[in-house]
Amino acid sequence: MRRRQPLKRNKLKKWLAAPYAVWAAGFIIIPLILILYYAFTGEEGGFTLSNFAYVATKENIKALGLALWLSLLSTALCLLLAYPLAMILANRNVNQTSFIVLIFILPMWMNFLLRTLAWQTLLEKNGVINSILAFFHLPGISIINTPGAIILGMVYNFLPFMVLPIYNVLIKIDRDVINAARDLGANSVQTFLKVTLPLTTPGIVSGITMVFIPALTTFVISDLLGGSKILLIGNVIEQEFKQTNNWNAGSALSTVLMIFIILSMVLMNKYDKDGEGTAF
Repeated sequence: MRRRQPLKRNKLKKWLAAPYAVWAAGFIIIPLILILYYAFTGEEGGFTLSNFAYVATKENIKALGLALWLSLLSTALCLLLAYPLAMILANRNVNQTSFIVLIFILPMWMNFLLRTLAWQTLLEKNGVINSILAFFHLPGISIINTPGAIILGMVYNFLPFMVLPIYNVLIKIDRDVINAARDLGANSVQTFLKVTLPLTTPGIVSGITMVFIPALTTFVISDLLGGSKILLIGNVIEQEFKQTNNWNAGSALSTVLMIFIILSMVLMNKYDKDGEGTAF
């Protein structure tokens, strides 16, 4: 009887896992196979590497380089803003922290496109910010349709993804470890550099990955806040699929992006093996 119960439990687990397996196959595995298929085939369906030669064109390299630069810069800004904020939240009492964390989570519940459109309304030439500045007879700002506007949109949209993993790791640090470092003569800076910062590495790496990947692949932010004048690699891929209808070239570009995504995931798994920075 005891042997039959584990067997029944294993069968039950398999049946319960079946819907997730179907979902993974339908929305993850099959799309990836299709992307790889189109990337390595030509218009007639034969094997070719010419699609990757198109990736190496001057325009695409420029779009990829600009996307890498803006995503790295926005990730660095998110980290600089998120780490002090996460430390402040971790040092507050539970009720205050819950309310403040809720404020940061609320924008994530709103549609991504609406959030970006709101910033477009704020930053455009006759937008809300310039109207307020004009009311006070102050000079207006001309940030819309510039890389600065794209970075601002990235930081605003992806900042919560940096705050939450770092905060999640900070609240798990045993306060006795911090107190022990201070009892041994370490000042605040030394305690931070030698105790707090190393212990929060999983959250930092997880946050960097969660911000860098969507920032690198975005096309909505650059399209709306860049006025379609600044093309990132995400915009090029969108054009290949929607405008030129060249799925082969678009899939090849997507495959190149997947390489960066895989490298980011490998980095996250190396420094956050237990998933401490991903659970919240």
